[in-house]
Amino acid sequence: MKRRTALMGAVAAAALVPGMVMADERERGSSGHLNVIYWQAVSTMNPFLSGGTKEMNASSIVLEPLARFDNMGELTPWLVDEIPTLDNGGVAEDLMSITWTLTEGLLWSDGTDVTSADVVFTYEYCTHPEGGCAYRDRFAGIESVEAVDDLTIRITFEDATPNPYLPFVGAGSPIIQQAQFAECLGARAPECTDENFYPVGTGPYTVADFRPNDVIQFEANPNYRVPTQPYFQTITWAGGGDATGAARAVFQTGEMDYAWNLQLAPEVIEQMESGGMGTLLVDFGPLMERIELNFTDPSPDLPADERATMQHPHPILSDIRVREALSRAIDRELLTEIGYGPTGRPACNFIVAPPAMVSPNNDDCLVQDMDRANALLDEAGWERGSDGIRVKDGERLELLFQTSTNAVRQDFQSLIQQWWREIGVEARLRNIDAGVFFGSDPGSPDTYIKFWADVQMYASLFEGTDPTPHLEQRRCGREPRPETQWQGQNINRYCNPEYDALWAELNREPDPERRQELVIALNDMFIQDFAHIPLVARGRVSAAANTLGGLSLNVWDSEHWNQAEWYRIED
Repeated sequence: MKRRTALMGAVAAAALVPGMVMADERERGSSGHLNVIYWQAVSTMNPFLSGGTKEMNASSIVLEPLARFDNMGELTPWLVDEIPTLDNGGVAEDLMSITWTLTEGLLWSDGTDVTSADVVFTYEYCTHPEGGCAYRDRFAGIESVEAVDDLTIRITFEDATPNPYLPFVGAGSPIIQQAQFAECLGARAPECTDENFYPVGTGPYTVADFRPNDVIQFEANPNYRVPTQPYFQTITWAGGGDATGAARAVFQTGEMDYAWNLQLAPEVIEQMESGGMGTLLVDFGPLMERIELNFTDPSPDLPADERATMQHPHPILSDIRVREALSRAIDRELLTEIGYGPTGRPACNFIVAPPAMVSPNNDDCLVQDMDRANALLDEAGWERGSDGIRVKDGERLELLFQTSTNAVRQDFQSLIQQWWREIGVEARLRNIDAGVFFGSDPGSPDTYIKFWADVQMYASLFEGTDPTPHLEQRRCGREPRPETQWQGQNINRYCNPEYDALWAELNREPDPERRQELVIALNDMFIQDFAHIPLVARGRVSAAANTLGGLSLNVWDSEHWNQAEWYRIED
């Protein structure tokens, strides 16, 4: 408890830093240069072509949405002057449409006007039938997006939509410039290298130099709408290495000002923080470490365009008894203790935040149950061979288990491999460089989206406090596949028509209490189908140099949501 209190105290202290210097005393570029390190290197500056958090965060300081979520999870205007509501007439009384009005005078970084046509184009780009938009789920249930005039956009839904704040809201749904991306629709999207690496944006920074899976150089946007911002003139966004090196660069050597996603054992973080040069930032939101189970066959014996597609169900994991056995064999309390300490909590749900939407019905996963796991595999007809590994119809119960290269994840792999072997399951371990694993190259066989393995481990989250789009990702038809350039968020190819019908009810339900009930019901359906294996609800853990001010850690949007306000604290 003492360590947890110290961590939370660090967050509270960091939140007070912006008040140390009056904003009107600073000018654009007055803080000079900022060094940021992401040990998972960024592969593209177009978030629509990558489901990775690292790409979303990096692009969020260039590309912006109409509105986003602040550090308290509240919806806040960004490229508009106010949020449309029922009260102000922006949301139709029948909940069939929402109307947004752009702030007057907005400019792209190239000096041209931002108009409603750019917003309409963004919708067309992400919903193109031949395209592979990673965040297409944000536009589910839309009948049309139209430009009423140069500043006004009306979104009309197919059905009454009580939560109309999904399209063009949050870092995963920014606006892109029509003039720049006009020739990049559909299957051409991944081919537009210059556009994807150097997008024209409305954010506080522009890309000066982009080296995929390596380093990004940013410069202050001369046309940014706040004349005195951003306070840093330039940013070096370094990629690669590992979490240990990233933490050391802030806490001990002072080479870096900000380090993201310090997925390290608690004792390692505590030792490094004692260096006194940086502050640990921690807060809990929807981030959850899990094991995804592939519902399709990733066998290399299949043609490349048929591997891990709905044409071929998984020969082992299609049996719910096997999936449940794998989950029952895991000790989540121990994983949390060794991997995250006070920055993690054992998880039994798909939705782990906000608290009102967390199901109380699955806590039996907190107790490791080897007897139940063995009984399930016996029942499924898997018999132990002479080496202890189970066999059925001449096939060994063997699974390829992949994840990104990271000390905590490799520790988790080793423990889980041991527990699974105790119940007669052989896990072959594979780890892949994080920049590649979470990368966006549709030609790579090693991305987590392509999922050419039996099981894989990683963490993901959603923006805002409404999990509707996150739950939508598991609907039939949302899976990555060749015709979408392997983009899509239904990573494990789960398909359940009952789930889809319940989600459709959630999407049109206006009553808040009933919506909470439906979220919990969807979570329970997914979890009790053992569609994936939740492990740890993780806090976001990053580090900031003690000389860095203006930060406000945000677990509901991009961590860099207020990048324009970051500044250097003067002695």
